[in-house]
Amino acid sequence: MAIKGEWIEYDGRKGYFAAPEKAAEPLPAIIVIQEAWGVNEHIEDVTRRFAAAGYAVLAPDLFAVNGERPAALSRGRVEKVVKFVRQLPPGAMGNPALRDGELAKLPDADKREISETMGQVFGGPGRFAGYMPQLRDAVRHLRTRQQQTKDQKVACVGFCMGGGLSALLACEEPDISGAAVFYGTTPSAEKIPSINCPVIGFYGGNDQRVNAGIPLFEEAMRNAGKSYERFVYEGASHSFFNDDGHSYNVKAVRDSFVRLLTFFHKILSD
Repeated sequence: MAIKGEWIEYDGRKGYFAAPEKAAEPLPAIIVIQEAWGVNEHIEDVTRRFAAAGYAVLAPDLFAVNGERPAALSRGRVEKVVKFVRQLPPGAMGNPALRDGELAKLPDADKREISETMGQVFGGPGRFAGYMPQLRDAVRHLRTRQQQTKDQKVACVGFCMGGGLSALLACEEPDISGAAVFYGTTPSAEKIPSINCPVIGFYGGNDQRVNAGIPLFEEAMRNAGKSYERFVYEGASHSFFNDDGHSYNVKAVRDSFVRLLTFFHKILSD
């Protein structure tokens, strides 16, 4: 299938958009929500995968401000952080002293750039709320302005940071028809009753930090009468869907992708 993927600008925002090139009829839409590393080659590739399944897909660049990224969040700077993080000893990202010790070994220029970019990538506790206007604008754009998707249903899927944002978007956006969460954090309990769409979650069995929030999510969804289905893959770790990283788990990816496409087909079909 011929897929057209391109960067677009809309309403002062920027994102990567992909759709089947020869589809004549209007298409249901999917919003792909980035990991902490932004809309990079991996997220572009994931966007095209969903387009190849017959959807129009938008990955909003959450790092862009008025259509442009600040210097500290440029693609090159973020990739430098990714390279640094992936060579850290096991457990170093969760151990500030160990991480800072590794950072101190770098040349001053690299140390300064990586520290600045990491501070902006991971931000503070309010960063999720700060991304909501961009994600809701993406829904508006797909529902009302994008030619291929106007007046069609919209769902969302997110990975890691994006997984938490996908769940939060389901809490705050009434026009979302379904939300998929890949190893994302759980929204606060008081927000969950406002979800009005089905939610599906995929988690790695080794991801203890994220998985600690699953019982709260499950109970709150059940108590609110909401639809929530989750799958935990034993032996898989956080970020198991990312085939660029060390945690890629092909068995978990294969099963979760089939289940996810089935979910989208169910909630997005007329």
